[in-house]
Amino acid sequence: MIYHIAETTSTNDEARRDTYNHLDVIWSEHQTAGRGQRGHSWHSTEGENITFSVVLKPTFLPIVEQFLLSEIVALSLVDTMARYGIDCRIKWTNDLYAADSKLAGVLIEHSLTLDGIARTIVGIGLNINQGEFPADLPNPTSMTLLTGKKFDRREVLESYMQSLAAWYDKLESGNKAEIEARYRERMYHLDEPHTYALPSGEEFTATIRGVRPSGELRLEHADGTIREYAFKEVEFVLRAKKR
Repeated sequence: MIYHIAETTSTNDEARRDTYNHLDVIWSEHQTAGRGQRGHSWHSTEGENITFSVVLKPTFLPIVEQFLLSEIVALSLVDTMARYGIDCRIKWTNDLYAADSKLAGVLIEHSLTLDGIARTIVGIGLNINQGEFPADLPNPTSMTLLTGKKFDRREVLESYMQSLAAWYDKLESGNKAEIEARYRERMYHLDEPHTYALPSGEEFTATIRGVRPSGELRLEHADGTIREYAFKEVEFVLRAKKR
């Protein structure tokens, strides 16, 4: 069920309430404390985009396989955008990019028990009809900027939920190989040299050679060695575009 509300601190915070069930959606027009990955905030002009959270209860999934949830969330975004003629890639771990511009951001939070994953909250900000963005954002885009069209936001959200439900069924049925292969082929800058940075600020050039089932990014360095990096151990260096 989709719960469309005017305002909340964060849809991820709202989605933690026990009143929400599996595959329920909390869509808010305004977040007073919306957040993204790595502690960043999420900017969205009210009434033009969608910021929402989805409740999942993947109790069947071992904790060591939780990255599969990131993969199906991102693949559902890719498939949804393809329905509208927009070709997208997944910037590890699960941001959505069209060419070199960011179309959607994702923040996934798990509630874990000794037995596994009790509850997962998937927070998504998807730029739909916004035509202008703050100058300090390095590389934003929207569906309308990419296509020149305006979109029905609820229709886009319902389309996404159809894709997510289909991919979730594949996950619950044990089709892990299909999910992992599809995610790999849609990775942003796969098999292409790109600049990355360590937490120290040191930059280096490497080539993505895939991702481990547990989520670590596999980078081939200039000397031919392949090293694996967990989330927050490395990040893409993205240069701001002139607008």
